[in-house]
Amino acid sequence: MAVDVAIDYRPSDDEPFMNDKQKEYFRAKLLAWKEDILKESKETLAALQEESQNHPDLADRASSETDRAIELRARDRQRKLISKIDAALARIEDGSYGYCEDTGEPIGLKRLDARPIATLSIEAQEAHERREKIYRDD
Repeated sequence: MAVDVAIDYRPSDDEPFMNDKQKEYFRAKLLAWKEDILKESKETLAALQEESQNHPDLADRASSETDRAIELRARDRQRKLISKIDAALARIEDGSYGYCEDTGEPIGLKRLDARPIATLSIEAQEAHERREKIYRDD
């Protein structure tokens, strides 16, 4: 069910959490983010194909290969980000978006606005990071 959301709309704590307007706001935000990533990826692929000419100078070739490796790593991170965006969109559809995977509590509108793919509340994320640090330090 699509809901019209004004261009200047911002989710507020004064309204019910994850109401239809908020869901539509975050859906639009996620879709725009995904579209930007895909557009950037297409531009990168075009640039890499254009760049693939032979470099007679060994230093130029090495520099070009390094640039290409960095760009491909960035693309891989973006591919993973797209899967997180798709998962967030699926959570909007199934009604679990905006709620912490660990506690079931609302994640918080400010956190979601800053990181719309968040799956943990700030408290749960901090606890998760503390546990990771403990295991990493052992």
